[in-house]
Amino acid sequence: MSFVRALLLPLVAAVGIAAAACGGEPPDKEIQQAQGALDAARAAGADRYAVEEFTAAEDALKRAHDAVAQRDYRLALNNALDSRERAQDAAKQAADGKAAARVAADRALSAASGALTAARNALKSAEASHAPVRLLAAARHAIADADERLQEARTAIENGDYGAVVDDAAAITKAATATTGDLEAAGPAAARRHR
Repeated sequence: MSFVRALLLPLVAAVGIAAAACGGEPPDKEIQQAQGALDAARAAGADRYAVEEFTAAEDALKRAHDAVAQRDYRLALNNALDSRERAQDAAKQAADGKAAARVAADRALSAASGALTAARNALKSAEASHAPVRLLAAARHAIADADERLQEARTAIENGDYGAVVDDAAAITKAATATTGDLEAAGPAAARRHR
Protein backbone atom coordinates (compact mmCIF):
# COMPACT_ATOMS: atom_id res chain seq x y z
CA MET A 1 0.00 0.00 0.00
CA SER A 2 2.85 2.40 0.74
CA PHE A 3 4.20 1.74 -2.75
CA VAL A 4 0.85 2.90 -4.24
CA ARG A 5 0.88 5.95 -1.99
CA ALA A 6 4.38 6.78 -3.07
CA LEU A 7 3.27 6.73 -6.69
CA LEU A 8 0.01 8.60 -6.15
CA LEU A 9 1.33 11.40 -3.94
CA PRO A 10 3.43 13.09 -6.69
CA LEU A 11 0.61 12.56 -9.16
CA VAL A 12 -1.94 14.25 -6.84
CA ALA A 13 0.50 17.09 -6.20
CA ALA A 14 1.06 17.60 -9.94
CA VAL A 15 -2.70 17.66 -10.59
CA GLY A 16 -3.15 20.22 -7.79
CA ILE A 17 -0.43 22.47 -9.20
CA ALA A 18 -1.88 22.19 -12.70
CA ALA A 19 -5.35 23.03 -11.40
CA ALA A 20 -4.02 26.11 -9.63
CA ALA A 21 -2.14 27.20 -12.74
CA CYS A 22 -5.24 26.71 -14.91
CA GLY A 23 -7.45 29.09 -13.03
CA GLY A 24 -7.76 27.99 -9.43
CA GLU A 25 -6.88 31.47 -8.13
CA PRO A 26 -8.01 34.91 -9.30
CA PRO A 27 -5.37 36.62 -11.48
CA ASP A 28 -4.92 39.55 -9.07
CA LYS A 29 -1.36 40.30 -10.20
CA GLU A 30 -2.35 40.47 -13.87
CA ILE A 31 -5.38 42.62 -13.10
CA GLN A 32 -3.17 45.04 -11.15
CA GLN A 33 -0.70 45.12 -14.04
CA ALA A 34 -3.54 45.88 -16.45
CA GLN A 35 -4.78 48.68 -14.19
CA GLY A 36 -1.26 50.08 -13.98
CA ALA A 37 -0.92 49.98 -17.77
CA LEU A 38 -4.27 51.78 -18.10
CA ASP A 39 -3.17 54.46 -15.64
CA ALA A 40 0.08 54.94 -17.56
CA ALA A 41 -1.81 55.13 -20.86
CA ARG A 42 -4.19 57.75 -19.44
CA ALA A 43 -1.21 59.77 -18.20
CA ALA A 44 0.25 59.58 -21.72
CA GLY A 45 -2.98 61.02 -23.14
CA ALA A 46 -4.40 57.81 -24.60
CA ASP A 47 -7.90 58.78 -23.49
CA ARG A 48 -7.62 61.72 -25.94
CA TYR A 49 -5.21 60.57 -28.64
CA ALA A 50 -5.86 56.79 -28.83
CA VAL A 51 -9.49 56.64 -27.77
CA GLU A 52 -10.46 53.40 -29.51
CA GLU A 53 -7.59 51.29 -28.15
CA PHE A 54 -7.83 52.88 -24.69
CA THR A 55 -11.57 52.16 -24.50
CA ALA A 56 -10.94 48.55 -25.59
CA ALA A 57 -8.37 48.21 -22.78
CA GLU A 58 -10.87 49.56 -20.23
CA ASP A 59 -13.54 47.18 -21.49
CA ALA A 60 -11.19 44.19 -21.28
CA LEU A 61 -10.31 45.09 -17.68
CA LYS A 62 -14.01 45.35 -16.82
CA ARG A 63 -14.58 41.93 -18.35
CA ALA A 64 -11.69 40.59 -16.26
CA HIS A 65 -13.34 41.88 -13.07
CA ASP A 66 -16.68 40.43 -14.17
CA ALA A 67 -15.06 37.04 -14.82
CA VAL A 68 -13.47 37.08 -11.34
CA ALA A 69 -16.90 37.77 -9.86
CA GLN A 70 -18.19 34.72 -11.72
CA ARG A 71 -15.13 32.71 -10.60
CA ASP A 72 -14.04 32.13 -14.18
CA TYR A 73 -10.37 32.79 -13.47
CA ARG A 74 -9.09 31.60 -16.83
CA LEU A 75 -11.32 34.10 -18.64
CA ALA A 76 -10.33 36.77 -16.11
CA LEU A 77 -6.66 36.09 -16.81
CA ASN A 78 -7.17 36.29 -20.59
CA ASN A 79 -9.07 39.57 -20.27
CA ALA A 80 -6.51 41.06 -17.89
CA LEU A 81 -3.67 40.19 -20.26
CA ASP A 82 -5.66 41.61 -23.19
CA SER A 83 -6.33 44.80 -21.23
CA ARG A 84 -2.66 45.26 -20.37
CA GLU A 85 -1.55 44.74 -23.97
CA ARG A 86 -4.19 47.12 -25.33
CA ALA A 87 -3.32 49.75 -22.74
CA GLN A 88 0.35 49.54 -23.71
CA ASP A 89 -0.60 49.86 -27.39
CA ALA A 90 -2.83 52.84 -26.55
CA ALA A 91 0.06 54.56 -24.77
CA LYS A 92 2.25 54.13 -27.87
CA GLN A 93 -0.52 55.39 -30.16
CA ALA A 94 -1.08 58.35 -27.85
CA ALA A 95 2.53 59.42 -28.18
CA ASP A 96 2.21 59.40 -31.98
CA GLY A 97 -1.19 61.12 -31.88
CA LYS A 98 0.02 63.77 -29.49
CA ALA A 99 3.02 64.54 -31.70
CA ALA A 100 0.77 64.85 -34.77
CA ALA A 101 -1.65 67.08 -32.85
CA ARG A 102 1.24 69.32 -31.78
CA VAL A 103 2.36 69.71 -35.39
CA ALA A 104 -1.20 70.56 -36.47
CA ALA A 105 -1.54 73.06 -33.62
CA ASP A 106 1.77 74.73 -34.52
CA ARG A 107 0.68 75.04 -38.16
CA ALA A 108 -2.71 76.46 -37.21
CA LEU A 109 -1.10 78.93 -34.82
CA SER A 110 1.35 80.03 -37.50
CA ALA A 111 -1.49 80.55 -39.99
CA ALA A 112 -3.44 82.60 -37.43
CA SER A 113 -0.41 84.72 -36.67
CA GLY A 114 0.15 85.35 -40.39
CA ALA A 115 -3.49 86.29 -40.92
CA LEU A 116 -3.33 88.68 -37.97
CA THR A 117 -0.18 90.31 -39.36
CA ALA A 118 -1.92 90.77 -42.73
CA ALA A 119 -4.89 92.37 -40.95
CA ARG A 120 -2.59 94.78 -39.11
CA ASN A 121 -0.88 95.73 -42.38
CA ALA A 122 -4.27 96.27 -44.05
CA LEU A 123 -5.30 98.47 -41.12
CA LYS A 124 -2.17 100.62 -41.52
CA SER A 125 -2.89 101.02 -45.24
CA ALA A 126 -6.53 101.88 -44.53
CA GLU A 127 -5.49 104.44 -41.93
CA ALA A 128 -3.02 105.99 -44.39
CA SER A 129 -5.72 106.22 -47.06
CA HIS A 130 -8.17 107.75 -44.56
CA ALA A 131 -10.74 104.96 -44.68
CA PRO A 132 -14.08 105.58 -42.89
CA VAL A 133 -13.69 105.98 -39.14
CA ARG A 134 -16.36 103.39 -38.39
CA LEU A 135 -14.54 100.78 -40.50
CA LEU A 136 -11.21 101.55 -38.84
CA ALA A 137 -12.74 101.31 -35.36
CA ALA A 138 -14.35 97.95 -36.18
CA ALA A 139 -11.07 96.66 -37.62
CA ARG A 140 -9.08 97.78 -34.56
CA HIS A 141 -11.57 96.03 -32.29
CA ALA A 142 -11.47 92.82 -34.38
CA ILE A 143 -7.66 92.83 -34.44
CA ALA A 144 -7.42 93.41 -30.68
CA ASP A 145 -9.88 90.57 -30.07
CA ALA A 146 -7.97 88.24 -32.42
CA ASP A 147 -4.68 89.17 -30.77
CA GLU A 148 -6.08 88.33 -27.32
CA ARG A 149 -7.42 85.00 -28.59
CA LEU A 150 -4.03 84.26 -30.18
CA GLN A 151 -2.34 84.75 -26.80
CA GLU A 152 -4.85 82.35 -25.22
CA ALA A 153 -4.12 79.81 -27.97
CA ARG A 154 -0.39 80.10 -27.26
CA THR A 155 -1.08 79.40 -23.59
CA ALA A 156 -3.22 76.40 -24.55
CA ILE A 157 -0.42 74.98 -26.69
CA GLU A 158 1.97 75.29 -23.76
CA ASN A 159 -0.56 73.35 -21.67
CA GLY A 160 -0.80 70.60 -24.30
CA ASP A 161 -4.41 71.34 -25.30
CA TYR A 162 -3.67 70.93 -29.00
CA GLY A 163 -7.21 70.25 -30.16
CA ALA A 164 -8.46 73.53 -28.72
CA VAL A 165 -5.54 75.38 -30.32
CA VAL A 166 -6.40 74.10 -33.79
CA ASP A 167 -10.04 75.16 -33.44
CA ASP A 168 -9.23 78.54 -31.89
CA ALA A 169 -6.49 79.30 -34.41
CA ALA A 170 -8.84 78.48 -37.30
CA ALA A 171 -11.42 80.92 -35.89
CA ILE A 172 -8.73 83.61 -35.47
CA THR A 173 -7.52 83.08 -39.04
CA LYS A 174 -11.07 83.37 -40.36
CA ALA A 175 -11.78 86.57 -38.40
CA ALA A 176 -8.47 88.19 -39.32
CA THR A 177 -8.90 87.29 -42.99
CA ALA A 178 -12.41 88.80 -42.98
CA THR A 179 -11.07 91.99 -41.39
CA THR A 180 -8.32 92.20 -44.02
CA GLY A 181 -10.93 91.74 -46.75
CA ASP A 182 -13.13 94.48 -45.33
CA LEU A 183 -10.20 96.88 -45.08
CA GLU A 184 -8.94 96.13 -48.57
CA ALA A 185 -12.45 96.55 -50.01
CA ALA A 186 -12.46 100.06 -48.54
CA GLY A 187 -9.22 100.96 -50.31
CA PRO A 188 -8.38 104.43 -51.64
CA ALA A 189 -11.29 104.53 -54.13
CA ALA A 190 -13.82 103.63 -51.42
CA ALA A 191 -12.26 106.16 -49.07
CA ARG A 192 -12.66 108.92 -51.70
CA ARG A 193 -16.33 108.01 -52.18
CA HIS A 194 -16.98 108.42 -48.42
CA ARG A 195 -15.40 111.89 -48.18
